[in-house]
Amino acid sequence: MSKSIKFVLLFITIFYLNSNQAQEKFSLSGTISDENTNETLIGVTIIIEELKTGTTTNEYGYYSITLPKGNYTVRYTYIGFEDKVEQISLQENIRKNITIKESNVQLNEIIVTENQYKPNIEKPEMSVNKISVNTIKKMPAVLGETDVLKSILTLPGVTNAGEGQSGFNVRGGAVDQNLILLDEATIYNSSHLFGFFSVFNADAIKDLKLYKGGVPARFGGRVASVLDIYQKDGNSNKFHMNGGIGLISSRILAEGPIVKDKGSFLVAGRSSYAHLFLKLSGNENSAYFYDLNTKLSYKLNDNNNLYVSGYFGRDVFSLSESFINTYGNSVLNLRWNHLFNDKLFSNLSLIYSDYYYGLTLDFVGFNWDSGIKNYNLKYDFKHYLSNKTKLTYGINTVYYDFNPGKIEPTGSDSGINPEQLDKKYAFEPAIYIDAEQKITDKLAINYGLRYSMFYRLGSQEINIYENNQAVTYDEDLKIYEKATPIGTKKYGKNETIASFDNLEPRLSIAYIIDENQSVKASYNRMSQYLHLISNTQSPTPLDVWAPSDNFLKPQILDQYAIGYQKNIKNGKYSFEIETFYKDVKNRLDYIDGANLIANNAIEQVVLAGKSRAYGLEVLARKNEGKLNGWISYTLSRSEQQTAGRTATEIGINNGNWYKTGWDKTHNLSVTGIYELNEKWSFGSIFSLQTGQPVTYPNGQYIYQGLSVPSYGERNANNLPAYHRLDISATLTPRNSANKKFKGEWVFGIYNIYSRKNAASISFRQNADTGRNEAVRLSIFGIVPSVTYNFKF
Repeated sequence: MSKSIKFVLLFITIFYLNSNQAQEKFSLSGTISDENTNETLIGVTIIIEELKTGTTTNEYGYYSITLPKGNYTVRYTYIGFEDKVEQISLQENIRKNITIKESNVQLNEIIVTENQYKPNIEKPEMSVNKISVNTIKKMPAVLGETDVLKSILTLPGVTNAGEGQSGFNVRGGAVDQNLILLDEATIYNSSHLFGFFSVFNADAIKDLKLYKGGVPARFGGRVASVLDIYQKDGNSNKFHMNGGIGLISSRILAEGPIVKDKGSFLVAGRSSYAHLFLKLSGNENSAYFYDLNTKLSYKLNDNNNLYVSGYFGRDVFSLSESFINTYGNSVLNLRWNHLFNDKLFSNLSLIYSDYYYGLTLDFVGFNWDSGIKNYNLKYDFKHYLSNKTKLTYGINTVYYDFNPGKIEPTGSDSGINPEQLDKKYAFEPAIYIDAEQKITDKLAINYGLRYSMFYRLGSQEINIYENNQAVTYDEDLKIYEKATPIGTKKYGKNETIASFDNLEPRLSIAYIIDENQSVKASYNRMSQYLHLISNTQSPTPLDVWAPSDNFLKPQILDQYAIGYQKNIKNGKYSFEIETFYKDVKNRLDYIDGANLIANNAIEQVVLAGKSRAYGLEVLARKNEGKLNGWISYTLSRSEQQTAGRTATEIGINNGNWYKTGWDKTHNLSVTGIYELNEKWSFGSIFSLQTGQPVTYPNGQYIYQGLSVPSYGERNANNLPAYHRLDISATLTPRNSANKKFKGEWVFGIYNIYSRKNAASISFRQNADTGRNEAVRLSIFGIVPSVTYNFKF
């Protein structure tokens, strides 16, 4: 640890010395916010026109740029807002907080639109995608609900396992390999109702960014991607409400000042109510969700801001009063922004995150609950050393509390004691530093290092196995079986059971060919110390998170990418192409017949292997005009290999590479948004992708009069190709344009040609004919929806 701190201090000192040049320089800094709401804005571009240089605001709306003494024209520009131009006489350090006004340009014959998706040619950032919340709200969504997660599925390299499946997959990675952050707090389950809805209320979201590669060193703990989402701060100027009423769910948001121009609050809630219609029809089944977003913001002075943000969500699924399933996330973040000086910005966060799963089974007489909690302290610094050099550095510590499961009898007089699976604890500290530097007018780099540690802590009794092998191999039957422990070892509270540490270098390079095109490359190594214990293609609420230990080793990723970006006709069109390769060590897979539920010795049913993914991604956008949108295509392969541990073992799948459950060779998405006039706008999404890998039976045998299927290699088959077309239309009455109360109608049709996409295919014997047959399960056909949105 001491070596890492010395390394960071040396890094900072070298850059500080390099940034001090003989020419007298001063800094221009401040925050940029929405004139109407005082909401700070992320990613505002600040351009110094005389020097043809600039910067952008950070995640908290702050900017700083160092310039030679002189007079300058400064332009502030942001998506959907009017440009603001100011003349600055820079004779000393200047703090200038800016407000900019939302654009009120009406739609006429010619559409004037900010170039919101123009790639940043000069910035050494690649494999990063952004979609504005306004765009997300215009995209068709299932059951009429605007969905953040569904929108990122239209981007290259991003897929999911299919309809009704939770989570998402990035560049051939598993769902548990994605780090999902809401106001810096970890979200462990990103979906409501088993994947039909996202846990993110789009009304409460300010900004989102998806890192598929080139991940900055401030992020760690996962090996596939980072989805970084920030909530709105709340309107500190005036009270405001908006919401929507749909056929399946409704939502409402309220925000306003606590102290005008200094403090604000935001409260947003959603709930579904389709289950009420089932009750009216006498159906005992029920499935619904509800969630709540909150945020309090307060400006102490120009140098200090306080924030408290939270999220609480629950899903309830029941087949009857004797089967009730409840699960969901809870997060809380207390945050302090502090400005030491014009060049040094800091953010201190204290974060609590909890994922809970509960199940009541009265017909067998027990309750089950499990989950994971973490307590996170992080302190981040952004150091604007010079106009060409910016440092980001900090520390991050996470304490984990794992509850694999507790079984409790439902009857008080059952005489059976509750059974608690061994609770597990872990501590994950990390220190990091990132540097973004413009070397020449043609070359910019971003490089950094993260040093992560992980301590698996007691108290717990750990099994001891012969030859330290928790899984044995039967050479005669050629199968893997659970090993029998030969003893146990007791570890006391907070005693270290196992420990790991890893250096995680990151590097991104941009070579600017000219002002409209550049070539970029990146490399990053990342470590993941948590494992999702699941043998399904998509996470379910019953899945359990487990820490690395003596048997479950950390996953280690190495990813390489190279890409080309081009703006065409001054950014009216843009084109991006990337190719990537990545491999992951210590990826777990499960032996045949593995039982994962209520398993207190999970190491007995898993083997460590490795995985790899590689592919080509293409993204073409039309950014301006009445019709805009994008086409994304991905050609990729995602594979896994679990070889035998000795020369006599066959491993899984005979030690050969096999497709992962989320491999999608082809993935095409076409998104279009058409603004007909100020009254009508339309949206559409067409999706086409290879069916998910599955394992079909390749034969059968008769045993005691029963037909038993036999199976070939894992994931050697695929479901039929998946495709569908969704459309939407938004009606905004003209007479509401100048009213305080404004409303709009959103009409949608999901899967307009009612494609019966296969969620699964099962095989059975026909009771009448006695012949074997395949049965396709489809979840959705055509689904119409209507939602009324309002604000005042």
